[in-house]
Amino acid sequence: MCWAGRMMLGTSSILLVLVHAAAACDFGPFPYRATGIVCRMTKPAALLLNQETAQVIQAAFRNAKFPNITGERSMRLLGRVAYGLTNIQVNDLSIERSEVELKEDSTIHIAIKNVTALFKGTLTYGYAGAWFLQLFHSVDFEIESSIDLQLGIKLTCQKEQVTPDASDCYLSFHKLTLHLQGDKQPGWLKQLFTDFISFTLKLVLKREVCKEINAVARTLTNFILDLAANFVRDKDIIVDISLASDPVIKASYIESHHKGLVLYRNNSSVLRDSDFSPSLLTESRMLYFWFSEHSLSSLASAAFLDGRLVLNLTGEKLQELFEMEDTEVQRKAVQMIFQGTSYNDSVAKVWSLSQPQISLQPEGTVVRSLVAVEVSILPAGEEPLVALYMEKEIMVTIQATYAEKKLILQPVDSSVEIKVFKCTADPSGKDPSVQSFLQNMVLVAGIPEVTSNIGSALTSLMNNKRLDLFDIINPEIIIRKGYVIVQLDFGFPSHLLLNFLEKSL
Repeated sequence: MCWAGRMMLGTSSILLVLVHAAAACDFGPFPYRATGIVCRMTKPAALLLNQETAQVIQAAFRNAKFPNITGERSMRLLGRVAYGLTNIQVNDLSIERSEVELKEDSTIHIAIKNVTALFKGTLTYGYAGAWFLQLFHSVDFEIESSIDLQLGIKLTCQKEQVTPDASDCYLSFHKLTLHLQGDKQPGWLKQLFTDFISFTLKLVLKREVCKEINAVARTLTNFILDLAANFVRDKDIIVDISLASDPVIKASYIESHHKGLVLYRNNSSVLRDSDFSPSLLTESRMLYFWFSEHSLSSLASAAFLDGRLVLNLTGEKLQELFEMEDTEVQRKAVQMIFQGTSYNDSVAKVWSLSQPQISLQPEGTVVRSLVAVEVSILPAGEEPLVALYMEKEIMVTIQATYAEKKLILQPVDSSVEIKVFKCTADPSGKDPSVQSFLQNMVLVAGIPEVTSNIGSALTSLMNNKRLDLFDIINPEIIIRKGYVIVQLDFGFPSHLLLNFLEKSL
């Protein structure tokens, strides 16, 4: 359940995957009350995210709409001189480097060093003096510039959601050189208009570029919020990741606390006080997620109510299950249950009869549930015949890992108690060898098969949400009493950001 991007206006936009929409921005005095999910992004992640800043700034420069610049000035001997710069466009933009700093005043400071850009357009000017006739001329111009940008991105509340405010934007000019008609040599005309327009041009560039940076930040925010909302929603099951308290920004990390409520149709899980403590998370990895036992248990309950905890096995899978061992007991049990029918003409259905109870322990995730198994024979052209039905009380401890873009669930300890047993070939239930075989089959092959299918289904679900597009590095899933921590480093395919900017701006 990892959702994070790698863009650093980026740091604010990514944060909004985690800092999502708040029901209100006025929280009580309990910073971790009713927290079901916590996300911490550390300084190494912010530094990595900052590498994408150049693309965002370049998009802001390219997308800025520079207005025509006009002015006039009286000059001795020349009289009144009027000028206008039109069709201003930016070309050949590059960025030397950018730096990011996290401030505890809820501000993310980004310094972009030595932005070089070449502005092109048309200069029109005219003058009328005591001994000059009125004349008007148009020449092409180029303006070489070198600029530093300082951005202070604050997290603010607007329309009941947390949004980035990048209006704290300053441009410092190291260089602003005007060339007329490609002439690189200084001359009186060039010097005259450089003096005239440099101050006005600086103001226009600052206003338009900073306005566009703020617009791009908000566009990215909306995009990331849509991704986040989609990731935590699957049909009728929704995880409420609205804020449970104000986000925290420290010098070494950004941390957000979310309700983690599970919504299913018109039902919602109940808010509970949290046992989260900042000391549970370290700062050695890029990204951390903390999940409460209550949030995960509520997800399992919603999956049960939605009828998702059902598995059908046929053909080779069914054969593998019932022929896990080649013994006389196994052959007798198979003959009794299937009565010579092909596995291809049979189906085994496994489903949960009760809401699974989830308990997080250092040994793993302990799942308790009442499970039913039904084996049906499918005679050609006839109604299915139930050959076997049993109900089992199952307790299984599962350990989870994530590798090669797959979630792997591995049962490490399990127990089975048969509550109900009905077999068409043995209606009296007097043959204990069949029950013994079935119980052993469930422990040795059945539970691993079910957990493997659940892991595959969750992997497919997460990949449908585009998680597989991200580079998740050395993820660790750490289970403790009452909570689980997922910690990882990550990368991001830059072309996704480029594609988004090209389509959206």
